[in-house]
Amino acid sequence: MSTATETPTVPPTGMRKNGKNWHGTKKAFRPNAGLTSYAKRQEARKHQDAVKELEREMKEEREAERQARIQRIKDRREAKEEKLRYEKMAEKMHHKRVERLKRREKRNKLLNS
Repeated sequence: MSTATETPTVPPTGMRKNGKNWHGTKKAFRPNAGLTSYAKRQEARKHQDAVKELEREMKEEREAERQARIQRIKDRREAKEEKLRYEKMAEKMHHKRVERLKRREKRNKLLNS
């Protein structure tokens, strides 16, 4: 009876001629083994270009998200500072005058930007 988990046995090679049995056996030198056809090289190059394009798009997308997050933080800080400034003005002036200044500044902001 044969078991299903038999390991393939490698035939023994015997003693090496130079006696260095701890070294692996060398294979024949084949200089044309690594050469590929022009079509295969073109296909590989096309694949590499597609991968690079995808990586570039992903990087741009990540950078855009990062910039959007930074812009949101800046806008939030700016709004907070403006709110504090108007609160300080409201302590000194009448609230109607503060509202009038707010509207005027908003108009100027829209005209200048």
